[in-house]
Amino acid sequence: MDLAFERRGTGEPLVLLHGIGHHWQAWLPVLDLLATERDVIAVDLPGFGASPPLPPGTPYTVESLADAVETFCARLGVTEPHVAGTSLGGHLALELASRGTVRTATALSPVGFWNRSELVYSRAVLRASRALAFALDSARGEAIAAGPLGHTLAAGLLVAHPSRLSTRDLSEARQALRRAPGFDDTLDSFVWLMPPAPPKTPITIAWGERDRLFSRRQAVRAARWSGQRVRLLRDCGHLPMNDDPALVARVLLEGSRI
Repeated sequence: MDLAFERRGTGEPLVLLHGIGHHWQAWLPVLDLLATERDVIAVDLPGFGASPPLPPGTPYTVESLADAVETFCARLGVTEPHVAGTSLGGHLALELASRGTVRTATALSPVGFWNRSELVYSRAVLRASRALAFALDSARGEAIAAGPLGHTLAAGLLVAHPSRLSTRDLSEARQALRRAPGFDDTLDSFVWLMPPAPPKTPITIAWGERDRLFSRRQAVRAARWSGQRVRLLRDCGHLPMNDDPALVARVLLEGSRI
């Protein structure tokens, strides 16, 4: 299907996949750093950002979203790209590695490695975040969110250093969250989400040391599943691209070398 995307740079293709309720702009802090060595394609997943929803009757699952990404890449003429994702996008990257349709996959704090209580917590926080985004959908709400306390509270769940996430980027992220028709169905599918099948291509998993949405205990399970050590991103939160762009770019570039 046709998906909205941003493309920059030259080299081997690297497809970037965002998390639930977000958009390709989540990767802006690292896009130009990656574009020095890769043909970077940052995608809006179906039902998120500027991309259309999935066709009527198609469930929002990891499988259907991964199918859409594969179809998108085929239409661009991109075969066996490197892929990297964060949160939901991280799980999608691992799913594509399990299918063997990508050269490498790098996953940042991927969903699916939780226990029951962690799943309940994460879903509740994500629903509350969307409700808050709707509540702040006014000039007054935006003014409150832009204040020092509002900004810190809103950004603190996502990043370790709220001051490194600009007010404008946070406002645009709230807009993307409000306008995502795929959000509810995708979040509902998390109840059934399990780690994917074993990967057929090289993978890298990295986890924000200060991730407040997915605890580091999940990183231990991801390491056990992958049969390799998970790399901790020092002093980074759930969206490490904002906390330390240089570190994340290095991890993605190293992960996409074979």
